[in-house]
Amino acid sequence: MDTIVCLIIMIPFLIFAIVLSQGKGAFLLAGYNTMKESKKETYNEKALAKFMGKIMYGYTFCILLWALDGVFKTEWLFIVSVVLFIGLTVFTLLYANLGNRFKK
Repeated sequence: MDTIVCLIIMIPFLIFAIVLSQGKGAFLLAGYNTMKESKKETYNEKALAKFMGKIMYGYTFCILLWALDGVFKTEWLFIVSVVLFIGLTVFTLLYANLGNRFKK
């Protein structure tokens, strides 16, 4: 049952990753969608969306590992996925917020 839930959760993540990796859907990103239009114009929307698309692929992979952990009942697979998830989150926060990478 856990595997099915993980796979169901993974589907929207994968769809979101595909949309973002095409440089579209930036309006769905939290924080960016609440900015004033004048501030949004200072950001490279396409580059931000593509970066977040790659990150979403990483999160999708983590969820896939959780589903595989449910199938194979191996604790190490779950630990690897959690470490990858946390590492990806820390990397994303640091990369996106330090150094004006997505400013025009």
